[in-house]
Amino acid sequence: MRTEVIVVAAGLGRRLNAKVPKALVLLKGKPLITYCLKVFEKHPGIDGVVVVGAGGFLSQFIRLTLPFKKIRTVVAGGALRSDSVKCGLKALSSNTDIVLVHDAARPFIENVMINRLLRALKKNKAAIVGVPVKFTVKRIDRKTLNIQDTPQRDLLWEAQTPQGFYKDVLVKAHAQKFKEEATDDAMMVERMGGKVKMVMGSYRNIKLTTPEDINLAKQLLAGVG
Repeated sequence: MRTEVIVVAAGLGRRLNAKVPKALVLLKGKPLITYCLKVFEKHPGIDGVVVVGAGGFLSQFIRLTLPFKKIRTVVAGGALRSDSVKCGLKALSSNTDIVLVHDAARPFIENVMINRLLRALKKNKAAIVGVPVKFTVKRIDRKTLNIQDTPQRDLLWEAQTPQGFYKDVLVKAHAQKFKEEATDDAMMVERMGGKVKMVMGSYRNIKLTTPEDINLAKQLLAGVG
């Protein structure tokens, strides 16, 4: 089963107040995207990688991906995350069976997460990594901010990436037309009635969105080469 990864790196990082796309922001002197690329490059279960970068910065993405042998191509993303994933799907090898989708803004992916995901995909058509929610979560009324109810915490997990799918399932999900933009690919599969398996990720697998997140990432990297 050929497995390829779509690394979504087209976000502009406005909340980081950066002049370059989020994936190109330096973390400990290295572009953010290189951290996850190194993991995929070394993992024996990954056969190829497609990087979806911001259109105006493709030359920079191409240059920094040259050392990675598994990267098949670098393509420009779209206005929305789902548009970028569609661009990545079109660039996959024709004989790809399984697709992992990963956010470049999550630099702390580990082999153990990929292994769990690939094992889950031997029995499931879709699976994602995530972690149990630690805190009490409230559902509110959007207009009044009054609390409507308190969901049972042990039933709630925080979704992360990578998320894995059989290629035909993900292509079908992205061909659907939904009224509201999906926040991840699993949500699209869910909306068309597909089952998605949750497997354990890591609390270190944070997504860098704000300057505070960058500071936290620096602390996590302290002492790591």
